[in-house]
Amino acid sequence: MPLETTQRRGLVGQTIEQLSRLIESGEWEVGERIPAEADLAAALGVGRNTVREAVRALAHLGVLDVRHGAGTFVVSTSSVSGPVRRLLADSEVRHVTEVRRALEVEAARLATQRRTRADLTRLSKALERRDAAWDRNDAAGWAADDAAFHALLVAASHNPLLVQLYNDVAGAVEESLARWSGPDLAQAEWVDHRPIVTALTARDADAAVRAAGAHLDDRLRW
Repeated sequence: MPLETTQRRGLVGQTIEQLSRLIESGEWEVGERIPAEADLAAALGVGRNTVREAVRALAHLGVLDVRHGAGTFVVSTSSVSGPVRRLLADSEVRHVTEVRRALEVEAARLATQRRTRADLTRLSKALERRDAAWDRNDAAGWAADDAAFHALLVAASHNPLLVQLYNDVAGAVEESLARWSGPDLAQAEWVDHRPIVTALTARDADAAVRAAGAHLDDRLRW
């Protein structure tokens, strides 16, 4: 998608807004390298110094990462999620777990009323992948699959703000799961998430809240 022409007024601010819109729209996905400075300047109709200042500002906000010799990469879709992810990356597992509980338990409650058949199908398939990874002692795979299951649980709440907030902590969730389980799942304690899906299927809010919070409460008692 071609970039829109930027007006000759407040060029740096407008360039920041233009780049932000492209990132938020998915024109450049997280992990993708954006076009070179000269190409952006030509496409936007502004000078390279303007682009450089805009990129620097977005890097400061945690949206872009300037890697000298490699280019500039998208690391977050918004100026809010970038700092949140950096903060969570440096947080203790206990603090991440407390944040998870606040988001996941409420999501489970909402999901009992809002979930669709498609949500239940996705959750069941994710649960199968998670359990299979555990059975083969694939610690990294299990952490990724477990994190994916919880992300789908939150998505089933159909609250876009809650989903966005959870997406901002998703990386920290997977990291905390990996730290909790360690490299050998045989040394970890099995947690069955089938009661969560059962509660959502029955639209039982009380059971969903208990099932979504029980394993997190156990970790918080350690």
